[in-house]
Amino acid sequence: MAALHTAAESLSAAAARVNDGSFLIVTIVTFLYTGNVADQNWLLLTYKVPPEPAKKRIALWRRLKGMGAVYLQNGVCMLPKTDDHVRRLRMLENDIAEMAGESVILETVALDRSQQEKVVGRFKADRDEEYREFLSRCADFETEIAKETAASHFTYAELEENDVDLKKLETWLEKIRKLDFYGAALAAEAEQRLRDCEALLDAYAQRVFDANDENH
Repeated sequence: MAALHTAAESLSAAAARVNDGSFLIVTIVTFLYTGNVADQNWLLLTYKVPPEPAKKRIALWRRLKGMGAVYLQNGVCMLPKTDDHVRRLRMLENDIAEMAGESVILETVALDRSQQEKVVGRFKADRDEEYREFLSRCADFETEIAKETAASHFTYAELEENDVDLKKLETWLEKIRKLDFYGAALAAEAEQRLRDCEALLDAYAQRVFDANDENH
């Protein structure tokens, strides 16, 4: 165990020595496992890339967030260990090297149950943030349907437009679901809200069909 601590200190010291201003330097985070309960293995990616061009650094951040990664700090992020995540991080490792950057991929576990719950909580919090945005868009969809109904605006053009909007909501929720590794608190509410939007559009569609039947 002393050797592991010494290795961690050496890594941190090495990281400090290369802080010459040409790279964005990140702190190396080391998890030491003592054999306590830890059900989940994670992949830990630490990386540093040149600050310019900024668009490449931002694109890298977006790709990692698009995988559902949680950032512990700038340049240090985690994902649950899966074969897909291993493969995709390996690909990103190569991309980082092509950006003249450096990266390390580690497999890690939490020190104990409480540390595990902290990490899982971070994943859930990120997903709940996305669910809140989704619920806000559902509210916008409901408002639009209510406005068209109040104005008796029952046209096929409006129905098609709302159908496109609903499909966007369905696609968006499916993307969030895929990244919701641990079942965030707002998942069930988001599912129900989408079903409500589907029912609302079905009712609106019937009004459109009825209105157009009467006009023929």
